[in-house]
Amino acid sequence: MTLVARAFAKINLGLEILAKREDGYHEIRTILQTIDFGDELTFRPTQEGIQLTTNRTDIPEGSSNLVYRAAALVAERAPRASGVSIQLKKRVPPCMGLGGGSADAAVTLRALDRLWRLELSEEELHRLACSIGMDVPFFLHGGTALAVGRGDEVFPTGLELDWPIVLILPDFGVSTAATYANLTLTKRQSELTLLQNFTWRSPSIRDGLGELVNHLEVATGERFASIQKFKQKLLECGARGSMMAGSGSAVFGVFQDAGSAHTVADALCQNGLHAVATRMLPRESCRSRWFSSEGTRA
Repeated sequence: MTLVARAFAKINLGLEILAKREDGYHEIRTILQTIDFGDELTFRPTQEGIQLTTNRTDIPEGSSNLVYRAAALVAERAPRASGVSIQLKKRVPPCMGLGGGSADAAVTLRALDRLWRLELSEEELHRLACSIGMDVPFFLHGGTALAVGRGDEVFPTGLELDWPIVLILPDFGVSTAATYANLTLTKRQSELTLLQNFTWRSPSIRDGLGELVNHLEVATGERFASIQKFKQKLLECGARGSMMAGSGSAVFGVFQDAGSAHTVADALCQNGLHAVATRMLPRESCRSRWFSSEGTRA
């Protein structure tokens, strides 16, 4: 059996950094949202061992890759020797704040649980995800979710958002560690702007996007001016709201309809930017498109 999986990236509909924790991490509040843009992974069972190949020379293929780490963790729980060959087709650039590596790891956990018929519990998958990285637990679920604590405490909202967006993918990345190191904390409690999103139930909620903030934008150092320029460009093109994704450097804008989003993305590409028109992906749509057998891809 060959399994083909889609690993969907994410954006943040606001990100608040409240304080530095005793464990060295930061206390955050953020709403995470999967988008219809991601990587593709193909899993083929083998007799033993883990073989990982990618379509990019700048992506490691050994134990430093989150996909490899996820596969090794699941293999430890297999009742008998199990191997796998994994082909990773990267589309999500690294260091963009889109969670591409974390999404790849999460889908690998679910794929190998399925491929090797292990039937791991959701609690066990969550524990494994947390051991890989703070973003990974969210990608076990997808859709729209509130993440608190270090980002690994995930609470699905029940919202089904499918708004059109335009992504600008700059020709530079931003180091998450460097961004957090540059951050100056000025508050210790949330303004509850994000929590109010739980009551959103109509298209009018897009009008509130301009009030959402990403506290990490000001910590991007020399890249701050460029990121603000990208945000302003999207707003001038008709976006209802625009902000940096996660720790950057990708910037997204939310648009009224798919036609407008595609027109804007095409125009930005003609002006030399790397822009992608796509949409937010609700949880059930995300989950229904995770897997397919080779030859019947979703």
